[in-house]
Amino acid sequence: MEYSIKVSNLVKKYGSFIAVDGISFEVKKGEIFGFLGPNGAGKTTTVHTLTTIIEKTSGDAFVAGYDVSKYKEQVRDRIGIVFQDPSLDDRLTGYENLDFHAMVYGLAKGEREERISELLDMVELKDKANLLISKYSGGMRRRLEIARGLLNRPEVLFLDEPTIGLDVQTRRHILDYVKSLKEKYNMTVLITTHYIEEADYICDRVAIIDKGKIVVCDTPKNLKKGLEGDVIIAKLHNKDNAMKLANKINKEHIAKSTKISNNILYTYVKDASSILPKFMNIASKEGISIENIEMRNPSLEDVFIHYTGKSIRDEEGSGNESMREIVMRRMR
Repeated sequence: MEYSIKVSNLVKKYGSFIAVDGISFEVKKGEIFGFLGPNGAGKTTTVHTLTTIIEKTSGDAFVAGYDVSKYKEQVRDRIGIVFQDPSLDDRLTGYENLDFHAMVYGLAKGEREERISELLDMVELKDKANLLISKYSGGMRRRLEIARGLLNRPEVLFLDEPTIGLDVQTRRHILDYVKSLKEKYNMTVLITTHYIEEADYICDRVAIIDKGKIVVCDTPKNLKKGLEGDVIIAKLHNKDNAMKLANKINKEHIAKSTKISNNILYTYVKDASSILPKFMNIASKEGISIENIEMRNPSLEDVFIHYTGKSIRDEEGSGNESMREIVMRRMR
């Protein structure tokens, strides 16, 4: 099997702070591979290492067959990247932005014009080519950045949070463009995201990354299937009630496992319809009032909660994670 990315025991430290903690994974040629995790989990640091922007501390990493530390130029010639932060020049038009970067890649004028025309068509911005970037919407900017990342016809495209800050409809539009790249060019794509539904929709395989470590990696279907059964989700008045109910349920052995996220109790069971009456009876006996309850098949969010012990939204809002991100930004 041909791999576009091979990583083994990759570590990146900033002083005593470990941003990436010994991760290993492989990405097959033509695969859309996702890193799912909150801000500060190590996603961007990994991308920056694989794209030769920063140097790894230890471990091995190969992109398009080249060691990212020893053959930086060869790697750069074979990759495209869309950064998390906007990086277009607002003083230039869409066409001028693409033309400038095509010149940086060393493309001759005729080849530049041909590729720019093709890419503007693909991202449906040909009629906006001569408009200043300052006049572009957020979705238009992202589409142009993807076009820019494809100017050198890369073997591997890195997309670091490509839909952050966009509305749901525009996000889906961007993801559909990415899917079309795989179908049209058999391109390998590594995408980072903290949107659960985004990873589920677009990725062939997903690696859940938390605090610098990959905790699980598989197809979205297999990850959900691995939980084997249903999940009962109960919203209680406070976290203390959730913990009290979880402890009682665990003692009664009616669930495979329980997880708590703030005041929400996730109970993983073999068959929710048969367990729900017992669940409600336990809550009633303990005098615990349930504000809302639902049962469903496991989602990718349930997978994240199962392996990390908290929801990705909790991670996004936690003070610890915010500080982690601040430390990483200051040290870059």
